[in-house]
Amino acid sequence: MTIQIPATDLVILAGGQARRMNGMNKLLQQFDDQIQLSKICQKFKSEVQSIWVNSHRDSSIYKQIEPNVYCYSDDQTGFLGPLMGMKSAWSYLQSDYALFIPCDVTYIPNQVLIKLHRALLKNPQALVAYVAINGDALYPFCLLKKESLPILQQQINTNKLSLRDCFKQLHAQSASFKKQSLFCHSINSLDELQQYKQMKAFHQMFTAH
Repeated sequence: MTIQIPATDLVILAGGQARRMNGMNKLLQQFDDQIQLSKICQKFKSEVQSIWVNSHRDSSIYKQIEPNVYCYSDDQTGFLGPLMGMKSAWSYLQSDYALFIPCDVTYIPNQVLIKLHRALLKNPQALVAYVAINGDALYPFCLLKKESLPILQQQINTNKLSLRDCFKQLHAQSASFKKQSLFCHSINSLDELQQYKQMKAFHQMFTAH
C-alpha cells in the first residue's frame, strides 16, 4: 500500500558513555568509508523534517561535519540509556513522529522509514515500531509516536529502563529486514570494531574475485 509519510524527525542516539569503546565517541568513528554521523544523515536527510543528535558532548564537532544537525542532552544526568534519550527528545522535536537510530548501527536498510510507518498502521494502538534484522530485535532503531511520552515518563520515574519492557506497553510492532553476510548490526566494543573491519575487508576481497 502507498502511504504518505507523516512529518517525522530523525534522532541519532549518541548519549552513552561508550565504556567498552574506552570512551570513544562512536558517532565520529568510521566503521565503513564514511563517518557514522555523515552516513546516517545522508541516508535520511531527504526523508525527515530535521535531524537531531542526542549527546552530551562534541556538539560543535557534529555541526562542523553536518551544519544542519541540532543537538540536545538528556533531561537528567546519569547516563540512563536510550529510554531517557527518547523521552528527552519530545522537549525539542516539532513532529509527532520520531525515527530513532543508534549511533553505532552498521546497516541501515532501504525504505526503513516507510516500512516502520506501515508497521505502525497495522495496530491502531501501536505507539512504536522497531527494526528487526535477521531476526534480531534492534529496539533503539525505532519509530515512536509523541503520544508515547506519558508511558516513557512513567517507566523512567519507576526506574524501569528496559526498551523491550516499555515497548510491550506501547503495543510495539516490528519491521523485519534480511541482510546476508552481516557480521553485526551495531558496534559495541573495540574488539567488535576490529572484527567488523576485518570481516568487511575479507568480504570485499572475496567478492572482488
